[in-house]
Amino acid sequence: MNAPLSLLKMRFLTGLQYRAAAAAGILTQLFFGLIFIMVYVAFYTHNGAAQPMSLKEVVAYVWLQQMFFALIVLWQFDGELFELITGGNIAYELCRPWRLYPIWYAKLLAARLSSASLRCLPVALVVFILPEPYRMPLPTSPAAFLLFTLALLSGLLLVAAISMLVYISVFWTMSPVGSVLMIAVAGEFFAGMIVPVPLMPGWMQTIAGLLPFRWTVDFPFRVYTGHIGVQEAIAGIGIQMIWLAVLAAAGQWLMGRALRRVVVQGG
Repeated sequence: MNAPLSLLKMRFLTGLQYRAAAAAGILTQLFFGLIFIMVYVAFYTHNGAAQPMSLKEVVAYVWLQQMFFALIVLWQFDGELFELITGGNIAYELCRPWRLYPIWYAKLLAARLSSASLRCLPVALVVFILPEPYRMPLPTSPAAFLLFTLALLSGLLLVAAISMLVYISVFWTMSPVGSVLMIAVAGEFFAGMIVPVPLMPGWMQTIAGLLPFRWTVDFPFRVYTGHIGVQEAIAGIGIQMIWLAVLAAAGQWLMGRALRRVVVQGG
């Protein structure tokens, strides 16, 4: 087994030990999911205009956000990697016989997968038995569920590639906070984490369509609900792969440039 896969496995098993944090996260996800759905129920009840998504689709969208929060959220970062860059310990990383990009990428995937593994099933067990209109609906078809799974995993790879760009930017900015805010604020919104993309004004939807963020959240969740059909979903997964190739290539190129000119900070 090569180094990135070995590290992925070890970090995943290490992440499974944080059960107390996962329990707190489960309660938080359930609380916020109910609050968001209450807001949408009020909106759909008192707004007579036709909406591009049904209330049932929005409920599924919200619960999918909460179940897979650890996979898709953009502002969740590894402070250890930031410390390597800003504290000077990047020098030790450069002495090891491996390429940093795949190693760091594997760390990010492991952390998200382990956290989601602890939270997803308990949240699902609750939301599928809630009374209407808060109950999580089943996928519209087996094909929709299969395509949703593929789209969600592709979205996870995209999230990790976007996160890598944030870490790499710290080589130049030396400010983790500034780099996180720069990407996370815009990314969370245009991914559909605040409002589903179809409920945005038309000009915002146009901007969202030009950015990679919506392919991490909005696209896979609407595949689950059936709002995006099978043929469109297959084409969308292809677009996800294109974005992944572009972002990964850009990240590796920028990482190479950063490491050629890196200045070791600290003592």
